[in-house]
Amino acid sequence: MTKTKILLDENDIPKKWYNIQADLKTPLDPPLNPKTKKPIGPNDLKAIFPMELIKQEVSTERYISIPEEIREIYRIWRPTPLYRAKNLEKALKTPAKIYYKWEGVSPPGSHKPNSAVAQAYFNMKAGITRVVTETGAGQWGSALAFASSKFNLKCRVYMVKCSYEQKPYRRILMENWGAKVFSSPTNLTKSGKEILKKDPNTPGSLGISISEAVEDAATHEDTNYCLGSVLNHVVLHQTVIGLELKKQFELLDEYPDIICGCVGGGSNFAGTSFPFIRDKIIGKKPDLKIVSVEPLVCPTLTKGEYRYDFGDSVGLTPLLKMYTLGHGFVPPAIHAGGLRYHGGSPLLCKLTKERYMEALAYYQNEVFEAATLFAKTEGFVVAPEAAHAVKAAIDFARICKNENKKKIIVFGNSGHGHFDLSAYDAYNNKQMQNYAYPEKLITNNLEKLPLIN
Repeated sequence: MTKTKILLDENDIPKKWYNIQADLKTPLDPPLNPKTKKPIGPNDLKAIFPMELIKQEVSTERYISIPEEIREIYRIWRPTPLYRAKNLEKALKTPAKIYYKWEGVSPPGSHKPNSAVAQAYFNMKAGITRVVTETGAGQWGSALAFASSKFNLKCRVYMVKCSYEQKPYRRILMENWGAKVFSSPTNLTKSGKEILKKDPNTPGSLGISISEAVEDAATHEDTNYCLGSVLNHVVLHQTVIGLELKKQFELLDEYPDIICGCVGGGSNFAGTSFPFIRDKIIGKKPDLKIVSVEPLVCPTLTKGEYRYDFGDSVGLTPLLKMYTLGHGFVPPAIHAGGLRYHGGSPLLCKLTKERYMEALAYYQNEVFEAATLFAKTEGFVVAPEAAHAVKAAIDFARICKNENKKKIIVFGNSGHGHFDLSAYDAYNNKQMQNYAYPEKLITNNLEKLPLIN
């Protein structure tokens, strides 16, 4: 009988993270000092990160050991299950096999604590007593609040204003773990005050919230900054997803033909796909199709430019080489708040530029249509971010039906949508609007990017 759920034992939780920097054909372009335009060094990051995370950021070792204290907390929810979406396959009448790696079983309900626990641990070991961060939809803020409670750290979260208003239960969840949560932009930071002065009614953005959190960390000696996506050490921690997934496919004696996942900053999909991309880089699986999925209202990979840009809105962070829509980009307040980011992981962007990966973008109504079909067939109500991956998997399964091909499709199902029911309510009552960000505004934003020789 075909298995519906493929489970691993606690002993199968990876003992090491996989670092794709060891297998790149050419090195990653370094982050630059925004003033000198020269590569930054470890000392430039010491004001906001502990040294162990800085070492991980620049490491080219293929595998980096996971401390046992982190694995012990991982055991609360890891290993996560791999599901065969048999009912969805039946509804689509496709010959394809559809699998999904379900990260919604963690206490915060998403993949985010894979890195939050690691970051909180290394900050605690460095003697830090307080951490600050930003959050879009609230998944990362929830994860860091949870992780901070495990290591007795104080935690402050700058939550993007539109998500703060849309998702009060995420705020309550963070506060329940002891975090202090503020609607961003705020009057607590110089960055926030400047943004509010220009636009008092701004819906906020991840870039703005990052500016506030970085400023907070840089101006308090007892405080470090934690980032939920984008940076190398964050995607490194997320590779526990892909390493487990590889082992689960080994148990099935199968290997995927198509891997897809949602991308905002890129941590979830990088963690899912990077252990497989290694096989593509070394020529073991040259035909493997790896697809990032994003919203048309924030089309970073599909319409952005591959250039150096700030990771935040104000310009406090180093310059990163990535696909970007411009750091001044503020998208409309769609429900997939975790995907409203102007840039992306430099590693994921580099691999996209080099054609190891590709990208798709969708309107939010078609994404929720796919998520609703998934809920009716598979039972899980997924986050709006994860729903983008559901949509792509369904589209690929329909292509397989039209071409009568028995391909294996797997998608990263990054979290549950229990706190996103207002979005489903809007969709069910036909109150959800489709947005596509105007090309002219993207062009205007890109014209303001720093020029790098």
